[in-house]
Amino acid sequence: MQPTEDALVFIVDDDAGVREALAWLLRSRRLPTQSFESADAFAEFLTTGNPAWQPKQPGCLLLDVRMPGMSGLALFEQLIERQLLDVLPVIFLTGHADVPTAVDSVKRGAFDFCEKPFSDNALVDRIEQALSRSAHTLQSLRTKQNLQHNLADLTERERDVMNLVVEGFPNKLIADQLDISVRTVEVHRARVFDKMNVKSAVELANLLRGE
Repeated sequence: MQPTEDALVFIVDDDAGVREALAWLLRSRRLPTQSFESADAFAEFLTTGNPAWQPKQPGCLLLDVRMPGMSGLALFEQLIERQLLDVLPVIFLTGHADVPTAVDSVKRGAFDFCEKPFSDNALVDRIEQALSRSAHTLQSLRTKQNLQHNLADLTERERDVMNLVVEGFPNKLIADQLDISVRTVEVHRARVFDKMNVKSAVELANLLRGE
C-alpha cells in the first residue's frame, strides 16, 4: 500500500544539519516534512491549541533519542499515553550507544530505529511503510466513526429490525417478532440499508462485524 499524497513526515532532532539533510532527502522523494529542533517543541505542537490533536493525514515521526531538554524517549512515552503510535508511527534515529534502548522501544511500540549514519534508501523505505500503516489506521478510524454516526441516525424501531435482519430472520418472522406488518418491516429494512449505505443483509452483517 502506497502512502497518500498528503502524507507528512515530522522530524525531531536537535542537530540542524540532520534536520536539513533529512528534509532534503524526503523532498527529493516527494515526501513533505515539518521539522522541530527539540522534543519539547514537538510536545508543544501537540498540545498548544490542539488539546485533542489527532492527525488528519498519514504521518510518521523521525525522532532522535538523545536531545537537550526532553529526551526522545520521554516524548515517546507521551505518544504512548495518548495512544498515537498507530496513527503516528515512530522511527528512532540513534547513535551506536543508543541501539539497545531503541530495540527496547520497538518492543514497546516504536515502528523501527535507524542507526546514524543511516542508509538513505533503507530509511525512506521504512518511512514509506510507516506512512502506509498510518494511512491504513486513519482509514479504519474513519470507517468506525462513519459506522457510529450512521448507527446513531437509526430510530429505535429501525435498530430492532436491523438486529433481526443481521441474525438472518426473513421479513415475515421479523414482523411476527415485532408485532408489525410485513410492509412496515420492508419500509424499515429499506431505511436501514439506506442509512447504513449497504445493499444487502450480508453487506450489513459484514459492516457491523468490521469486515
